[in-house]
Amino acid sequence: MVLCEKCGSDKNVIKSGFIRGQQRLYCKACEVHFTMNLPQKGVNKPIRQVTIVDIAKALGVAPSTVSRALNGSSDINPQTRLEILRVATEMDYRPNLLAQSLHRGETHTIGVVIPDIERPFFAAVLAGIQKVATGAGYRVMICQSNESHSTETLNVQALVASRVDGLLISHSKETTSFEHIKLQLKKGLPIVHFDRVCYDIETSKVVQEDFDGSFALVEHLILQGCRRIAVCAGPRELLISTTRLNGYKAALAKYGIPLDEELIYHSNFKKGEPVLALKAWLELDQKPDGIFAVHYANAVDMIMELKRLRIQIPEQIAVVGFGDELIASLIEPSLTVFHLFPFNVGETAATLLIDNIIHKDTFEPVVKKVKGELIIRESSLRTTSL
Repeated sequence: MVLCEKCGSDKNVIKSGFIRGQQRLYCKACEVHFTMNLPQKGVNKPIRQVTIVDIAKALGVAPSTVSRALNGSSDINPQTRLEILRVATEMDYRPNLLAQSLHRGETHTIGVVIPDIERPFFAAVLAGIQKVATGAGYRVMICQSNESHSTETLNVQALVASRVDGLLISHSKETTSFEHIKLQLKKGLPIVHFDRVCYDIETSKVVQEDFDGSFALVEHLILQGCRRIAVCAGPRELLISTTRLNGYKAALAKYGIPLDEELIYHSNFKKGEPVLALKAWLELDQKPDGIFAVHYANAVDMIMELKRLRIQIPEQIAVVGFGDELIASLIEPSLTVFHLFPFNVGETAATLLIDNIIHKDTFEPVVKKVKGELIIRESSLRTTSL
């Protein structure tokens, strides 16, 4: 309670700003201004997020005065600024980062769309993205398409609506139309593809050695003495599946091994498909003596089924897989793989995107290839080979 210095009443006294660090008051009955030092007591904090208007009301100053104080403007009394900062702290004021970013025309946020967040490959990619983004002062918003084209399109729309500064995307296995990407690229949004890319769009891309890695795995099987090598490929419409299948075919051609369509199975990366493929191959008159899976998890499933059937690995059938995770080294026998270094994929993609964001007007799209490594383990290493 504050009493008017003239009439002694408190009924018509209101706060009317600060002057020389003291609270300025006004009595509406007497129409006089006066100042006084008020005791510093706690300020009631609204349940909702505190704004500069709330601080201004608590102190009886204009919102513009609070804004200048919080932004460090020099045209405000130092004692007034300290009082505003004190009250802002007591009210737990937090700046609206989105509003500030929109005012500057940027949010320092990048969006990421991936097909499946539960897959270890994409989890490792995200770790690489987060490392680079955090180091550059960017936040990361993550969406997953669950291998659905329609969900992927909605993901992109949601991220754009959130005003991300750029987009990293690996397409779903259903995606064959890329209009949702072309639209945002036309609007000037920096976009980088990784892993599952589209070469019909002029964006930067981060890819793995899909062809060379597959070639190396199949060549390894051939050098171990395999001549009927089956392949568990991915969806026909998925570019990385086609590229890996082409690596398989090229290795056979190099060593003069005829291509047998019966040994090619196109999976949709669904549970149970590797076992169905294996069943079909084992029913052939000429059974395979080697298996190449374009996704390591399918190779793991096949090893489990071959063991159940008491088929010796690698003596009767050698098995290799594209990609590598902990399970590949723990399974018995351990799986020969082509390791992709997904963390490096994420780092490279994020670095490219941030460079694109910063140099938007002069940036030229590039394709970066992350080198992999052939890791030979027990599932394919025979005691006698060519």
